[in-house]
Amino acid sequence: METLLQQIINGLVLGSMYALVALGYTMVYGIIGLINFAHGDVLMVGALTSWTIIVTMRDAMPGAPGWLILLLALVIAMVVCALLNFTIEKLAYRPLRNSPRLAPLITAMGMSILLQTLAMIIWKPNPKSYPSMLPTDPINVGGAVISVTQIFILGTTAVVLAGLMYMVNKTNLGRAMRATAENPRVAGLMGIKPDMVISATFVIGAMLAAIAGVMWAANYGTVQHSMGFMPGLKAFVAAVFGGIGNLGGAVVGGISLGLIESLGAGYLGALTGGFLGSQYTDIFAFIVLAVVLTLRPSGLLGERVADRA
Repeated sequence: METLLQQIINGLVLGSMYALVALGYTMVYGIIGLINFAHGDVLMVGALTSWTIIVTMRDAMPGAPGWLILLLALVIAMVVCALLNFTIEKLAYRPLRNSPRLAPLITAMGMSILLQTLAMIIWKPNPKSYPSMLPTDPINVGGAVISVTQIFILGTTAVVLAGLMYMVNKTNLGRAMRATAENPRVAGLMGIKPDMVISATFVIGAMLAAIAGVMWAANYGTVQHSMGFMPGLKAFVAAVFGGIGNLGGAVVGGISLGLIESLGAGYLGALTGGFLGSQYTDIFAFIVLAVVLTLRPSGLLGERVADRA
């Protein structure tokens, strides 16, 4: 029972990070139909930016509380990633908005490689240890163990998701986003500026990715220039699993994928006598993708995206 509870906790933590990144994918796809494959690398930039801030501030302010330094690093990482994604959308994606679907897709892949290369030049290719800024003493919960960092991840994710849902459903910007997703031309006739809404969507998605990047680095304790590839890919799987274009689906898909990976890694090794273990966790994401695309291509909560006239 303790093992099951431990794997559920681990799965919820992992799924929370997948959900934040998957929301960025699904928001952009829902509005302009683009799979932004550079999104995972925005997560990487956020993590490396926060690492730089933490290392700098820790040396400059040795007496400052760890949580305060982590919070400042998180805010600065969100700003940097927002500016980065705003620039990417304006320079790389906007000129191709009316091009065939393949052109922006290839551009997104090229942007991913570009961001990784620039990060490798700026931060060097070697992995870096991410300082632990929160208490490391484990907390016992029903026989399972959870860290303060994991509690921070779960709490922050819940607050961010609640705020995002409120913004999309209750604010003028959210209504403009939904109108633009439905039909950008008609939205433009109603006084909405589609370019501004699309830029805002990229900015919000980048801020979510930055939060996920800081969480990922704090949870696993290491950062490097290639760290965004696998989380980004799995978050895309989560978005498809839940129903790409559907915000609730992205959350359900991310958390479900995290639980599937964690439970699979925890019990597969025991069932196979140690032949398959935690090193094979990556296969579960792609097994899920294959099954979903075969049985339910629209995803668990997917809905048909409106045709653009």
